[in-house]
Amino acid sequence: MKAYSTDLRERVVRAVKEGRPREEIMHLFGVSRATIKRYAKQHRETGDLAPKSIPGRPARKGDTLRADLWGQLEANRDATLEEHCHIWEATHGQRVSAATMGRAIKSLGWTRKKRRWWPPSVMRRREQPGESGSDKNSRKTGFLSMNAERTSP
Repeated sequence: MKAYSTDLRERVVRAVKEGRPREEIMHLFGVSRATIKRYAKQHRETGDLAPKSIPGRPARKGDTLRADLWGQLEANRDATLEEHCHIWEATHGQRVSAATMGRAIKSLGWTRKKRRWWPPSVMRRREQPGESGSDKNSRKTGFLSMNAERTSP
C-alpha cells in the first residue's frame, strides 16, 4: 500500500491546528481517526510529515530475479517451478526457493499456458433430458430422418 502524499498530511495537520472536529476531518480527507492522531503526533515530535521508510530489510533476490528471469522463462517454457529454481542456481550461483521463484514469475506476468484454445471441429448433439444412452445409439446422426418411420414407445 502506498503512503498518503505529504500534501494531504499537511492539510490534515493544518485542519487539526485550526480546531476542526475530528469527524469533519475524517469525512473531508477520507482518513481514519488513527491516521489523524498519527500525523499530529509525528508533526509535534519531529516537525516533519514525510512518510517513514518501510520496516524490514530490503529484498536481496527480487530485483536480480526480475531483471534476468524473463530470458530463462522464454528459453525453458515447459519447465516446472522447481526446475526453474535449479536452472537459476546453475546459471547464477544463487539458490532460490520455489516460493521466491513463484513470486518473481507472477510479478513478471508470465503464465504457463502452452496452447491456444480452439473450438471443437464438430458440433455434437447433446443428450436430451430423459433420453437414455440406448436411444441415442440407435440413430446414426442424432436426428430423425424425414423419411424414417416413427415408432411409439
